[in-house]
Amino acid sequence: MQIAVLCPFMKPVSIGYAEGIIEHLMGLKIKVIVDEQLHAGLENLPLKEQLGVFKTLDNNTDFLICIGGDGSMLQAVTKVKNSDVPILGINTGRLGFLTSLQKESLNKGLQALWEKKYSLIKRTLLEVRLEQQQSLLGEFPYALNEISVSRKDTASLIGINARLNNQALTTYWADGLIVTTPTGSTGYNLSSGGPIVLPDTPALVMTPIAPHNLNIRPLVLPDNSSIELQVSGREEQHLLSLDSRLISLPHNTPILIKKANFSVATVQFDDTAFYNTLREKLFWGLDKRN
Repeated sequence: MQIAVLCPFMKPVSIGYAEGIIEHLMGLKIKVIVDEQLHAGLENLPLKEQLGVFKTLDNNTDFLICIGGDGSMLQAVTKVKNSDVPILGINTGRLGFLTSLQKESLNKGLQALWEKKYSLIKRTLLEVRLEQQQSLLGEFPYALNEISVSRKDTASLIGINARLNNQALTTYWADGLIVTTPTGSTGYNLSSGGPIVLPDTPALVMTPIAPHNLNIRPLVLPDNSSIELQVSGREEQHLLSLDSRLISLPHNTPILIKKANFSVATVQFDDTAFYNTLREKLFWGLDKRN
């Protein structure tokens, strides 16, 4: 068995957990590989020189253990890409909707992993295409949570012309627009008034950010829809966001968005089902009237 360990944000608490996990895995005679950044930061690990180092992963890896919060999980997706390597997230941050384990239940979770008491959740990704400036998106023009457009260098609204499946939808006058996957529905989408969508629902959501036209509401659409956006406004550029990656684009650049032709798998244990996560993270059911 080969397991990769990733710690995108090198905080002392995360590095400490990484060292403990790596020692545990190596004690079980499992081959462990880490990325270059983590390898350089493992100053207190006696077995450091026995670790392999990776840049991207292939299907020879059985799992990627990602340490941090939801931001770390988004970084992990750029390492896994279309390799089909399942991601096990360990939350050392705050909210952690994407992570499978809280740091307090780490030993219990790893034991369940060895005993194969888990399931895999296939998560939809979004793909972005720019007709003239595709190189701005780098090698990974995909997002796990959401793709959004928003204003830049101005306090004025922007106009976002939206087309669905080559048919006109509307022009949003707003601070921005979010196109989210079910996975991302509990992130930026939720804080902007969008609906929560179960991870295995074949749907996408378009949610305006502070719209001026008050009759505009979030829209749920089939996940095989193609979306085209064009932004106009008083300034020359706007922002395009793919999860945590920001890009500046000239106004009137056609932005094509669709479901990616591959998905990413995350590990889910029986006691970390989505319904349990909603109750725990959003405090559902704690109102005494329920």
